Amino acid sequence: METLDFALLRRLRAVLGDQPATETELRTLGEQAEAWARTLQAQTQASETRLDALAAESGTSLAEIAGELRHLSTLRPALVEVTELLGELETRTRALRTEWLAQQSGRSRPDAQ
Repeated sequence: METLDFALLRRLRAVLGDQPATETELRTLGEQAEAWARTLQAQTQASETRLDALAAESGTSLAEIAGELRHLSTLRPALVEVTELLGELETRTRALRTEWLAQQSGRSRPDAQ
């Protein structure tokens, strides 16, 4: 079963690969991506805090520190990827709005004959 984060990333990549999407879909996808980015940021900060605490404790095993480092090493690339995809999505959404506005302004002008 595909997890929500993988489904979100797959959909983001598809839309950014020029798969058709409505403005509503783009907005929803943007909201979901922002939420996922905030989640990853919070998890990264929590993991860094745990790592600092483990490093400060004298009785901490190397296995505990290594486990937290592994966890952190999976979070950071995911955060970078979703942040980059979110930036690309915002650019695509702006372009779509600009195109729509240009079409609307062209339709509202009377034809000069």
